[in-house]
Amino acid sequence: MLYYLFRWLDQYDFPGAGMFGYTSFRALMAVILALLISSIWGDRFIGMLRRKQITETQRDASVDPFGVNKVGVPSMGGIIIIVAILIPCLLLGRLGNIYMILMLVTTVWLGALGLADDYIKIFKKDKEGLHGKFKIIGQVGLGLIVGLTLYLSPQVVIRENIEVQRPDGQVEVVHAAKEIKATQTTIPFVKSNNLDYADVMGFLGEHAQTAGWILFVFVTIFVVTAVSNGANLNDGMDGMAAGNSAIIGVTLGILAYVSSHIEYAGYLNIMYVPGSQELVIFICAFIGALVGFLWYNAYPAQVFMGDTGSLTIGGIIAVYAIIIHKELLIPILCGMFLVESLSVILQRAYYKMGKRRGLKQRMFKRAPIHDHFRTSMSLVEPGCRVVVDKPERVFHEAKITVRFWIVTIVLAAITIITLKIR
Repeated sequence: MLYYLFRWLDQYDFPGAGMFGYTSFRALMAVILALLISSIWGDRFIGMLRRKQITETQRDASVDPFGVNKVGVPSMGGIIIIVAILIPCLLLGRLGNIYMILMLVTTVWLGALGLADDYIKIFKKDKEGLHGKFKIIGQVGLGLIVGLTLYLSPQVVIRENIEVQRPDGQVEVVHAAKEIKATQTTIPFVKSNNLDYADVMGFLGEHAQTAGWILFVFVTIFVVTAVSNGANLNDGMDGMAAGNSAIIGVTLGILAYVSSHIEYAGYLNIMYVPGSQELVIFICAFIGALVGFLWYNAYPAQVFMGDTGSLTIGGIIAVYAIIIHKELLIPILCGMFLVESLSVILQRAYYKMGKRRGLKQRMFKRAPIHDHFRTSMSLVEPGCRVVVDKPERVFHEAKITVRFWIVTIVLAAITIITLKIR
């Protein structure tokens, strides 16, 4: 809203109004505003949650090797993150941009889904929360909306990379003059650096392009569901999900910025995505909101984000990566989310295998994997065989959290490096 106001005032030479025409200025303003909202208003909101007894018992000191007590901590703190994202974007973003619209819809959609889950857990006293099938329906529904919008919207275009042989024999990468709709995406460690979903469906002949878009929609649904659930599983220790997601957000912001700048995109030999500069505004608000929330969520947490926050930030990361055609980089960038999800899958599968044979067995001491490092064998069910019982030493959750952050930083660096390693 402020963007349109100051662009209008700029016509009348209003002092400073022209600054709103610069993406960098609006991005920095978004970071600052989101940070202030999540930290200042967040403090008051946490106080309100405490007064209203909107709290959660994650675990008490009797089951924690370090005697950490997490009883009666305010939950549903994800509302702080959502508000701190939406306000800067509504004030500073171009609301007619299809990418900004999709990100705002994603934030509200998954925020509402997570809020319903937290409401059932806290007010209905049902620890299971929203039934799993309804979560999946919500995530699949969002993936379908995002995939079809990217397919149908005329604003969603790219400029392809073209290799041109110069007279001196050197190969120069330039972008095509014409903007096209395409099912291309960036793929790591490959020379051409692009994968076209239509090529994957090439065996269908003249229907390959349509089939490529259908495949893209299914990939979108899968990525949204997987990353959203991965972030949800990662939210098990103070500051874990918020810190990891902020690091991932910085990386996605860098990728969006170079994708929106035709010269940088040409230098890095990645596709140019017109209009994606608005995503930089959004991701800066996302980062500012998470950092401000981390002020209260770092150990010892004064508030939990709940599913309201974790489902939302996971979905945001997924949709953002899809929009800038970097969804195939997610297994690297969101490696910690992937490991958390795989640890739960392996734990359940191995447990069921043993149950059918009348055995007590686990793959890890506890899952998701971050709990494995916090749990001693003395807390495992007596007589239960654990395949991965190392390390014997247990770690404080603050140490585990910081180490997971470090791993995510390394994965973020590798993600960016893949643009040049082919």
